[in-house]
Amino acid sequence: MTIRQIRVVPDPVLRTTCEEIKAITPAIHRLVTDLVETVDDPGRAGLSANQIGVSLRAFSYNIGGKLGYVLNPVIVETEGEQVGEEGCLSLPNLWYSTRRADYAKVRGMDLEGKEITLEGRGIMGRMLQHECDHLDGHVYIDRLEKDARREAMRRLRGQR
Repeated sequence: MTIRQIRVVPDPVLRTTCEEIKAITPAIHRLVTDLVETVDDPGRAGLSANQIGVSLRAFSYNIGGKLGYVLNPVIVETEGEQVGEEGCLSLPNLWYSTRRADYAKVRGMDLEGKEITLEGRGIMGRMLQHECDHLDGHVYIDRLEKDARREAMRRLRGQR
């Protein structure tokens, strides 16, 4: 069992756009195993590859007792709106009210190279958007209103 260390802001890997996975190799199988084993902890909803230092487009999730992963995810549909508390393993102890679409649908592939679709509302929809943001080099505080973002940055600096 391999539980990987979580990278935290300001680690530059978190601000890097992740590369598409071109081939399913033994290294990709190990990456998925590490992602799933690392996200399998109470309070963890999702984990992107760059959060464990790998700049490839992959994430794992742990929602409602269901563990899984998606390779090369792309958001293909969103709908509605939700505003709720959001946190991030890469921004420890920071929780802020964040606006997201209520529903999101992601397409990607599995370890056999087959297309998969993952979709959901509420926490699932939030997680899909949050993890895809990570893979594009963004963290959730980028979405905050100016004053809340400034406060989050100040608190983050105070934690170091």
